[in-house]
Amino acid sequence: MSKTALLFPGQGAQYVGMGKDLANAYPEAREVFDKADELLGFDLSRACFDGPEEELNRTDISQPAILTHSWAVVAALRTHEKGRELLDAAKVAAGLSLGEYSALAAAGAMSWEDAVKLVRARGRYMQEACDAKPGTMASIVGLDDDKLAEVMAPARDKGIVVLANFNAPGQVAISGEVSAVEEAMKLAKAGGAKLTVPLTVAGAFHSPLMAPAEARLAAEIETTRFHAPKIGVVANVDAEEHSDPMRLKANLVRQLTSPVKWASSMQKLVEWEYDTFIELGPGTVLAGLLKRVARSATRVSVGKVEELKSLLG
Repeated sequence: MSKTALLFPGQGAQYVGMGKDLANAYPEAREVFDKADELLGFDLSRACFDGPEEELNRTDISQPAILTHSWAVVAALRTHEKGRELLDAAKVAAGLSLGEYSALAAAGAMSWEDAVKLVRARGRYMQEACDAKPGTMASIVGLDDDKLAEVMAPARDKGIVVLANFNAPGQVAISGEVSAVEEAMKLAKAGGAKLTVPLTVAGAFHSPLMAPAEARLAAEIETTRFHAPKIGVVANVDAEEHSDPMRLKANLVRQLTSPVKWASSMQKLVEWEYDTFIELGPGTVLAGLLKRVARSATRVSVGKVEELKSLLG
């Protein structure tokens, strides 16, 4: 029997125009965007639908934008019987970085309204940490994790640099101070990496440079009501399934300065015999990464009206 997992994208999946077709086609999706505007106190919908790109790409805008789009997709799917059946059949959820908040909302561990307010605060605190201590990230392709850690180790003489996002086998993002990341890229290339690509990000996410944001976010999360989820949620920090509300909160706090173990999370789901993965929200990044782990699995991305209609047949 097929086993379904729900996947939710993280920062970088945003694009100008995201969610506009959904909002025009489904009143329920429009309601999600309108409610987000009300909760956040600014016109998030306009930033999603019309940009400009520079505004949408701001960390404090893109994070709630992606979560809101993901939830609008869920709302649209729930207007159809088959869509409800697909969502209700899922037994586990996972999200990349900020996508973990979407996953927790989908699992019933917190309301999506609380989730969107938290990620708005998360994005703001992360942006402020970036401004206080400039940093950057880069994608390294073609080295296994241990080899990359070994060859880039000397770069730490120039500052903080860590392995931050384990996205897929042989595809890792590094994060840290600019000079250290640049040196690590050179060392990785000399060590056999096929590709080293600087990422267009506001700063050094999932590294010690996010410590100031971690402390502030912890206070926000502490006052937010969490519940035991109705389905399992796989955490970024350890690639394990959790259900205790206190542990769910602690995982979100740790996530800011800890590596994202996405590849391990997907490998675990394959080991647990999940064979159908539905990506809900903007873009197709997660479905693409999954090819490296579960090539034979069914992978579906749903973020646009045409994709939703294709899924529902």
